[in-house]
Amino acid sequence: MAESHKEDAGTPTAVTTSTAVAADADAKAQEQQQMEEDLQEASEVFNSLFSTRRPKDGWAGLASGLKSVTKGTVAGLASLIAQPIAGAQEGGIKGFCGGLATGVASAVALPVTGICVGAYQVGRGVVNSVEAVNASKAGMQWDENKREWIFYYLNKDKEEVEELEAKVKAEKAHTTASGDAAKLDLNEKKVKDREFYDLLGVSTNASAADIKKAYYKEARKCHPDKCLDDPEAAAKFQALGHAYQILSNEQTRANYDKNGKPESNSDTALSNEIDPLVFFAVMFGSHLVEPYIGELWIATTADTMMKDAMEQQQAMDMENMTEEDAAKLLAGRTSNAEMMLKQRKREVKCALNLREKIMPYLEAKDEDDLHTFKASIQKEAAKIADTSFGPTFLVTIGFALGVEGEEFLGFQNTALGVGGHAARWKKTRKNTSNNFKIMGAALNAGTTGRKAMKEVEAAQRKMEEKRAQEGVVEGDKTEEGGGDSSMDEEQAKIAAQKLEETIPALLELAWAINIRDISRTLKHACKKLFTDAEVPMSIRIQRAEAIRLIGDEFYSIGKARGGETYSVKDSADIKSRAEVAVMATMAKAQGQEVSEDDTEEMIKQAKTMRADMATGGEDHE
Repeated sequence: MAESHKEDAGTPTAVTTSTAVAADADAKAQEQQQMEEDLQEASEVFNSLFSTRRPKDGWAGLASGLKSVTKGTVAGLASLIAQPIAGAQEGGIKGFCGGLATGVASAVALPVTGICVGAYQVGRGVVNSVEAVNASKAGMQWDENKREWIFYYLNKDKEEVEELEAKVKAEKAHTTASGDAAKLDLNEKKVKDREFYDLLGVSTNASAADIKKAYYKEARKCHPDKCLDDPEAAAKFQALGHAYQILSNEQTRANYDKNGKPESNSDTALSNEIDPLVFFAVMFGSHLVEPYIGELWIATTADTMMKDAMEQQQAMDMENMTEEDAAKLLAGRTSNAEMMLKQRKREVKCALNLREKIMPYLEAKDEDDLHTFKASIQKEAAKIADTSFGPTFLVTIGFALGVEGEEFLGFQNTALGVGGHAARWKKTRKNTSNNFKIMGAALNAGTTGRKAMKEVEAAQRKMEEKRAQEGVVEGDKTEEGGGDSSMDEEQAKIAAQKLEETIPALLELAWAINIRDISRTLKHACKKLFTDAEVPMSIRIQRAEAIRLIGDEFYSIGKARGGETYSVKDSADIKSRAEVAVMATMAKAQGQEVSEDDTEEMIKQAKTMRADMATGGEDHE
């Protein structure tokens, strides 16, 4: 019997049964996995449709509840309309009826669900209100991402920003290194001209680190101080430095790879080496107030856009781009998360600078020390006011600092926070006014730009008609520069003139955006300073008092200098600042240092020269 049993175990029937059991287990496992995926998808849809995050307090719970009710009602109405249409497209009359039934059910179920979720959120908010009051009194802050109350520490925030920044750089470097490693066995990247690469002795695929290492190696060989017997050492060293200058910058290297070595007097070469951060700092004269506001948003955005544009230029020839090239290109682009990290770093830096600035106020022992602190602020404000945009900077920064300090002190020192609410209302009115200014400036810039474009096009048509009447054919034109054949010198002058007429309108818009950007940045910087749990509440109150004092002094001095009514209308000032901004950014690109005082003096000289030239021209006429 035992032998018979063993033989049966090896029969095809037993094997088939075992296989069927395994298949059934696999099917159940797949079914279970599918159910989990469906539940996960349904949960994501539910959370996206209804507001289910933990509310901060009763008001937040009420707002969340209203959102859920609104979304549920809108989704129900949309389903009532869309389901019958979709059903009719798939199944005709029968599908329409089925879709109508589904739509009616959704139109009833979704609003009801929204009401239930809304009631639940309101209840959660009411329950959390007690915790919110106690946490707020204890100096804690609500973390929007974690949805919990935390103690904020300014120094810890600084460390986190540095760690995140290092992580982003490391990820980019890793992606770039991987791309370079994958290309070792491939041919070198094709470039228009490779003279600079040959001077440094590197591949056209060389990384920034390789280029830097090669430059230092070659520079030691031809440095004039070490090659006294070589009369050409200085020229070699200068050529090597120029090659490194071009290849070490992402923008200029991309342009060199595509267009080759530029002419020494080429306007294109100059424009490719312009650093937006330096240009706008000089253009708006923001160097004196940078400790308060950091780098202007418009400058950072322009810098990012230029870098991304250069990378997109490199990607134009998609046929020759490998997967490794594409990966490096995507890794190099600045994401929204990186922009947010830059802004967070800017706010932390401003908060740290403000903390350092007000330290003498906190350490003051008597009225004389306070008077000395106030006098130093007045002296600094007077120096800022002497610059072209100084008064407007003072008014903008002064109002922001003053109202933030007033708001914090109002909530801490007045009954029921009446003073804080009053300051918040003042800030809201100011922000609304700024938003209207931005809209007005945008409308004016758009109108001015379209008008200038139409006038240039009209001049172009007129010139073409004139040529047609005179019998000039395109082949007879021998204009140098290879520009558009329909543009001659006279037409180019007209286009340049119209462009100059649009610059004030564009700068008005840029300045309006700057004002809002500065206000928002200082709002968050002050909040970090006032909620820093590393110091007791008494110190935070002193910080707010010092910030309010700085704000009041800046605002009063800026207002006295006309900062509230300043307008970007002085074309001579605009042209002078633009010229000096280009010279300053070019000087920095070439390794030269130009101080803030130098740039302001250069601007004054440029304006004086323009005024003298205009006067001389009028006298001559």
